[in-house]
Amino acid sequence: MNPAYHPTLAQVHADVWHADALATSPAQVLPTGDAALDAQLPGGGWPVGALSEILQPAGVHSEWRLLLPALAHSGTGAVVLVGPPQPPFGPALAAQGLHPGRLLWVATALPAQRLWAAEQALRCADVDAVLAWLPQARADQLRRLQMAAASFNKLLWVLRPEQVQHESSPAVLRVWVVPVADALELRVLKRRGPPLAQALHLHARSAPLARLLAASQREPVPPPVQKQE
Repeated sequence: MNPAYHPTLAQVHADVWHADALATSPAQVLPTGDAALDAQLPGGGWPVGALSEILQPAGVHSEWRLLLPALAHSGTGAVVLVGPPQPPFGPALAAQGLHPGRLLWVATALPAQRLWAAEQALRCADVDAVLAWLPQARADQLRRLQMAAASFNKLLWVLRPEQVQHESSPAVLRVWVVPVADALELRVLKRRGPPLAQALHLHARSAPLARLLAASQREPVPPPVQKQE
């Protein structure tokens, strides 16, 4: 290389990510269903073929509100739930676009079995997405899942407690989420880009559900009074 040549940032190839800018992911992404969140994620959505980590306080389960809009548009293949804290309620999911026939629920409390089931699901051609509740997973175990998601180009979300946010993780995206009043407060803890200083506030209810609830709360219009002859 010519020692006299000193390229500027503007001359660096576009595929080279600058750490002070939000990465434009060359890989496939799936829009989250929320424009404000998409604007803060590299490529404009959840990464496909990579591990996304969702961290929540104990007893909080906001994952469906956060992920359901994307899952409803993730394809027609199976959505595998590994160790969910509660059985999925099919009618509510169907009302928001996720057909219950796509759900495959793996119920086990043993960490080793959950890890094995999640990895096998990622390797399955008929699977579009995997959601795995892995509170005790180590970084090396998560790395295996990250490699499987990348090798087979799958959507992968791992749900973990907020206490692990200071531990190292191979996830390309880490978000912390908690319900606040009528919204979800979301902090992007890790992404390919500069730190996100401010929290995002997303609507706690999806748009279809909000319209349905609003319609149910309207006062019924009384029937017209008929004149008596």
